[in-house]
Amino acid sequence: MTPAELLQAFVRTRASLDGAEVFFWWTGDVYSWAPGEPYQRLFGFEGLNAARLTPDEETGGHRLLTREAAFYLDPLSREILDTWQDKPVVHVWNDPANQRLRPFPVPMTVLGDQVCFSLEIPLAYPSPLPVAQFPANSADDTYRALELFQFFAPADVLDTDAVSVPATMSWMRMSPFLPWMEQGGRPGGLAFHCRGRKLASYDEVPGRTRARIAATHPRYAHAPEEWTEPNETSWTYFRRLARP
Repeated sequence: MTPAELLQAFVRTRASLDGAEVFFWWTGDVYSWAPGEPYQRLFGFEGLNAARLTPDEETGGHRLLTREAAFYLDPLSREILDTWQDKPVVHVWNDPANQRLRPFPVPMTVLGDQVCFSLEIPLAYPSPLPVAQFPANSADDTYRALELFQFFAPADVLDTDAVSVPATMSWMRMSPFLPWMEQGGRPGGLAFHCRGRKLASYDEVPGRTRARIAATHPRYAHAPEEWTEPNETSWTYFRRLARP
């Protein structure tokens, strides 16, 4: 398949070619790691991404307009946490979390009656939280992380005319400790390990998550309608809270 054909198959999996809202929900856990210490499951993690696809005339590809909310949970009860070790928990409110998708050889593996699209995204850029200004919240002036996505779809996504297909996904991230955890220069970091699926509608989002979104930031129940930038991250959001 050409890169353009692969991209069309991928965006049918990730979103919808007709521009309709698409919701991905995921759940999983967050583990800590540090030299000489055992791995520890610190949090459950549950989130929602609301997306809308629009054409990108500049590249011949697509713009994926998204915002996402995610919540740190008690690892046993799975209830949303408000504090951790007497510190306020700062949940994920990323708006926007947009992507430009241009034709490229999307890594794909055929698995019998399914296909798997794999995206491996290494990140390294100047941290929004320099150590000199945020010594309790940051261990490095460069933010480094690794995001690993897999999206699974029926094999006929490669030759269908449908604008969207059912899909499941897995996601893993290796990252530094979160700023609100106040781990300072402690060596180590976090591993996120989650799985999820494309929902038929927002009504399929768990009620607890819908209630927290409605009470805090109701706009996260819908995808953005216009492209904006720059993207928000947990680190830029924390900086805005700390330095309004």
